[in-house]
Amino acid sequence: MVRPVIQVHGLRKNFGDNPVLRGVSMDVSPGETVVIIGASGSGKTTFLRCLNRLEDPTDGLVRLDGEVVGASVSEKQVAAQISQFGFVFQRFNLFPHLAARDNVAIGPEKVRGLSRSDAQALAEQELARVHMQDHKDKRPSELSGGQQQRVAIARALAMKPRVMLFDEPTSALDPELVQEVLDVMKDLAKDGMTMVVVTHEMSFARDVADRVIYMEDGVIAEEGPPDQLFGAPKTAGAQRFLRHLSHD
Repeated sequence: MVRPVIQVHGLRKNFGDNPVLRGVSMDVSPGETVVIIGASGSGKTTFLRCLNRLEDPTDGLVRLDGEVVGASVSEKQVAAQISQFGFVFQRFNLFPHLAARDNVAIGPEKVRGLSRSDAQALAEQELARVHMQDHKDKRPSELSGGQQQRVAIARALAMKPRVMLFDEPTSALDPELVQEVLDVMKDLAKDGMTMVVVTHEMSFARDVADRVIYMEDGVIAEEGPPDQLFGAPKTAGAQRFLRHLSHD
């Protein structure tokens, strides 16, 4: 039996007196694409941020390849663990003064210790992977939102992560730019990248997800294959959420 890449046990997160995650447990298998859906405030983004320690969980464990994330006494070892999670945000967070190639190369050079020439070569390779090789010398202000997000994906891929985490990667984009980002994510799924994706793009979830998780009030309320969850949701919350989306 193949060991999961990610194992989450009893994850809880409180902000003051407000419990946002109330005991989430799940596994993610190698090469699996898991899509998380749910209403705003259901805990989706906080869950992602707890996986790679952007937020410290209040309780519970996250294991990456069997090792507890953040448990090591060495900051260097914890940083090495966290670098195994690529994170793509709603906003692109690119350095405005750097060209696309330099935005992608800076992580491998500064964090992974690659030489400048090797980091630049890797950056060009990852930009080609997201179909941005022709824009490598452009700064973010010269790129569309969709192009900036594809550079952000390339930047995460250049760190050679075990898992890619996507937090509403298309929500800040104009509608006509959404598909170019989703197409890149579909290609990553086909290539076997392990991905956990928070999104409201239900067509992506239907077509690409191996498993869909519906979160409500900080817990996993329902999960299953896309055909099952979208075709015959069992919980009232999932039924209500999907019915609301269909009316938008």
